[in-house]
Amino acid sequence: MKGIVYILIFAVASAAQAQRLLPDQQREQQREQRKHLSPKTEMALRKLTLAEMALTSIYIDTLDENKLTDAAIKGMLSELDPHTTYTTAEETKKLNEPLNSNFEGIGVQFNILRDTLVVIQTIPKGPSEKVGILPGDRIVSVNDSAIAGVKMPRDQIMKRLRGPKGTVVNLGVVRRNVPEVLQFKVVRDKIPLHSVDAAYMIRPKVGFIRISSFAVNTKLELIEALNKLTKQGMKSLILDLQENGGGYLEAAVGVASQFLEKDALLVYTDGRSVGHQDYKAEAGGKFLKGDIVVLVDEYTASAAEIVSGAIQDHDRGYIVGRRTFGKGLVQRPIPLPDGSLIRVTVSHYYTPSGRCIQKPYEKGKSKEYQQDVLNRFKDGELMHRDSIHFADSLKYKTLKKGRTVYGGGGIMPDYFIPLDTLKYSKYYRNLSLKNCILESYMTYQDAHRKELKEKYADFEQFKKEYDVPMEIVDSIFSAGKRLNVTPANEEERIKAIGEVKMVVKGLTARDIWDMSEYYAIVNENNDAVNKALELLTTDKKKKK
Repeated sequence: MKGIVYILIFAVASAAQAQRLLPDQQREQQREQRKHLSPKTEMALRKLTLAEMALTSIYIDTLDENKLTDAAIKGMLSELDPHTTYTTAEETKKLNEPLNSNFEGIGVQFNILRDTLVVIQTIPKGPSEKVGILPGDRIVSVNDSAIAGVKMPRDQIMKRLRGPKGTVVNLGVVRRNVPEVLQFKVVRDKIPLHSVDAAYMIRPKVGFIRISSFAVNTKLELIEALNKLTKQGMKSLILDLQENGGGYLEAAVGVASQFLEKDALLVYTDGRSVGHQDYKAEAGGKFLKGDIVVLVDEYTASAAEIVSGAIQDHDRGYIVGRRTFGKGLVQRPIPLPDGSLIRVTVSHYYTPSGRCIQKPYEKGKSKEYQQDVLNRFKDGELMHRDSIHFADSLKYKTLKKGRTVYGGGGIMPDYFIPLDTLKYSKYYRNLSLKNCILESYMTYQDAHRKELKEKYADFEQFKKEYDVPMEIVDSIFSAGKRLNVTPANEEERIKAIGEVKMVVKGLTARDIWDMSEYYAIVNENNDAVNKALELLTTDKKKKK
């Protein structure tokens, strides 16, 4: 491992440049470091250095040495496993931002409607709310540069809005029924990013918590959610990890520790250079007794698989859904001087029963690896559990009840929920893909937001009484027609009405309240959630 690190560091710049730029003391330190390299490592380093020197010295065109170095590192890593990766300084910052639980900016949630940024919500007590920016406002300029009507990519808009804490940004805002463009000076600040998307009581005594990633503050957010729902009478829990791509190992340990007794083995790692290491549950779990059902799918990965595997292996709860992604390789980050980063795979994750979470792969075939989920769809695995066959060597036993569980990559659920490709009509799916639903909804919501908030101060009243007006549905269908999206027949059109109404009601709840209310609407039509409710109800009856 040490040799690899030295190669990566020395490959950043040529030896000749280093000799010119480094002081005597640093050059001496570098010579001492080189003494510890093996002959093979020393030869590899020399080859890289000579190749870089030759290209920069005599190549026909002028070269960007930074780009050349990036390409060299990426070329080396492309021959390894699919999770040993290199990211530039900018890419590293973008990737780390969601996991660091905050970023620095103006504090708004927004969508792009017809090439214009529309504020959906302002972050409570955030910079934009403090100066009076409201939901429905359109931000049309940033520091006198137009961002509306110029077809600016979303990432470029975000780049202009974000910036260091304490810096000032001037925003031009168009507000409904106000003739002139309003001007706001917003002082950027740290904006929290939440990884617990939703936490609410889905049924009497049954709580629902959705975690979207495993970030720095996920454990604290989960504890807050568990405390809140426990006060509301929660005795059982549905933990939604669908589409959760993972995150920090420490966050996974913190989350799993809320459900398992102190010192219970959660996961262990093993690798050639780092050796075996156990990770055990911390003391003070907040939900150690109630029933749990964990929801997973083919996009549940990494840290989310650690939590799922630990709960399953300890017979703490049921897993419902489809086989998870199978990302069980541990990366060690190696920061480089310019802010770029290499993540080097050093070991594997194993569940408490000994199952390796990582699915099979071939080195140097990253493209094929990334197509695995698509191949599962083509092979029928996502629709039919019986299409998966396990060798005896892939069968394991849970630690308390001795139930059979399966290895071979990912976490196989206890209860399989097929991907229902017929659940939504083709007409509805095409309307969604063409963005007809969101754009038409936002136009209507913009005009009626105030009256809806005044009429429905209470979510339970909204959930029970609000019926999405046909005016919205008709505008969505008309938008689709303009883009040649039409139903195949009357039956498909009628089915799409119900589908559109459900998602629009969920979006309306989100915009008046928050994501918990959104999921409280759409989860009623979620097959995995309904199976979880069935299991929790059945288990309670058995225990009585």
